[in-house]
Amino acid sequence: MRDSAESFDPAYGRVRRAGRKRRPYFDDEATSAKRERYRPRLATEDAGDATDGLPEGDRWSTWDQSTPTERGPRPHPEWLVTELAAVDTELGILKTGKEADVYLLRRGVPGGRSCLLAAKRYRGAEHRLFHRDAGYLEGRRTRESRVNRAAANRSAFGRQAIAGQWANAEFGALCQLYGAGLPVPYPVQITGTEVLLEFIGDPDGTGAPRLAETRPDGAELAALWDQLVAALAGLAGLGYAHGDLSPYNLLVHGGRLVMIDLPQVVDVVSHPNGRGFLARDARNVAAWFAARGLPGADPERLARLLAGEARLA
Repeated sequence: MRDSAESFDPAYGRVRRAGRKRRPYFDDEATSAKRERYRPRLATEDAGDATDGLPEGDRWSTWDQSTPTERGPRPHPEWLVTELAAVDTELGILKTGKEADVYLLRRGVPGGRSCLLAAKRYRGAEHRLFHRDAGYLEGRRTRESRVNRAAANRSAFGRQAIAGQWANAEFGALCQLYGAGLPVPYPVQITGTEVLLEFIGDPDGTGAPRLAETRPDGAELAALWDQLVAALAGLAGLGYAHGDLSPYNLLVHGGRLVMIDLPQVVDVVSHPNGRGFLARDARNVAAWFAARGLPGADPERLARLLAGEARLA
């Protein structure tokens, strides 16, 4: 049984703090596998004095703009640059989608060490948000009736509130899953509706391919399947389903499988269709492995395993 005092509740979202003006964005299922790099797009009209003294396209590190609860689990990884003198330089776009964009950043101290980060930005109220969000948002209500009404009506304020809920839902889920040892990117920090994550890829900025872009066979295919089953079983053991799992939100780097895109993580115990989300995740990924000739990639068997791990059997 999960310890509710320790676990993250994706059914509760938080509205972005008033007065913090930052461009909100979101990351959704990929529409294309972008490989274009080094297109600076960091500076915005909202940056104001934050970029004083820096080249266009750069900003000072936002590390000090996040509270301790808005930063990733401790101990912070050794590779992470937390110095306040660091500068964020945007190198290009990693992924685009109907509701989101993800950018590649280099955070580094001038003349010193640096690290690569993925900036996942939830879009603002002027954009159409989460065309498939109704099922995921069921039960994800705040304690403020005004916010609940606005979200239900999809007003501009309501869409902004939903963006805040999804950003905080993903960051909170990643913190818990990373702390539990599941294969997800390290969640660096959240500021407003921008989530900074560990970049999964090579030091030269080449992102890890999605599972759908790979052609594994034999032992490699079997190893990836074993990693996937273990990851999904661990997720279900915590009481969650990914909610939108597919070969497009699984990365493969150095033979390691990494789950990404978790804003819609579903609490399968409290959600009325929790078992259905587990079964859909199992079906989507098992079908991909089965199509590549892997014996034992049975979606029904995987769904039963996950339901058992979630104590829904």
